Amino acid sequence: MRNPPFVKDEIYHIYNRGVEKRPIFLHDDDRFRFIHNLYEFNDTLPAENIYYKRPSHKSYEVSLRKMRQCLVEILAYVLMSNHFHLMLRPIKENGVTEFMRKLGTGYTNYFNTKYERSGVLFQGKFKAILLDTDAYCTYLPYYIHFNPLDEIAPEWRKRELQDARRAFQCLSTYRWSSHLDYTGKKNFPSVLHMNFLSKSFGGSERYAKDMKKYLTLMHKKNNDEFASIELDD
Repeated sequence: MRNPPFVKDEIYHIYNRGVEKRPIFLHDDDRFRFIHNLYEFNDTLPAENIYYKRPSHKSYEVSLRKMRQCLVEILAYVLMSNHFHLMLRPIKENGVTEFMRKLGTGYTNYFNTKYERSGVLFQGKFKAILLDTDAYCTYLPYYIHFNPLDEIAPEWRKRELQDARRAFQCLSTYRWSSHLDYTGKKNFPSVLHMNFLSKSFGGSERYAKDMKKYLTLMHKKNNDEFASIELDD
């Protein structure tokens, strides 16, 4: 599939997986590193590799740059064991291409050095889809954030969710996506451009309620017990 041309201020669904579907995250440190890279490489300036300077850092939240010129707006993301999804809006010419080049090269170098391997890590060039309808833009963050359900309830993709309460608890404890920040729980907020949440979903409270509604609708049977639980459960 050939990627569409990248146009400033349009929104794109970006994804890629490990070569031969191999895992690209073997430890939480790897996930922290990738999320750090989402922040650090989203800049027209060269990245500062604070992990080599201060290996004890477990998050990019320390020592954030005061002056940055972002290449893209990161609107949503999720990390799975062997792939990732991003929702990006370029705000510089060639912003998506440059950001993904830096992200792919930087993380591959880190991974190969850490695990004493060589060669490519990702399955070719990243894939991109232009979000050309309002419905697609609204649905995509839910799709991205629901990906962790593949581990416990893959039937969600067929809208045949067996246990909506369990699915809700899974999403509420999964750190490696923008879902928690969307629901108002500070996780990795510096990565995201949160204006999109306010403009498209009416804020975190509305998003959380709509997320719960989607889970209820995906359940095979009416789940009154789940529908009555508090969002903070």
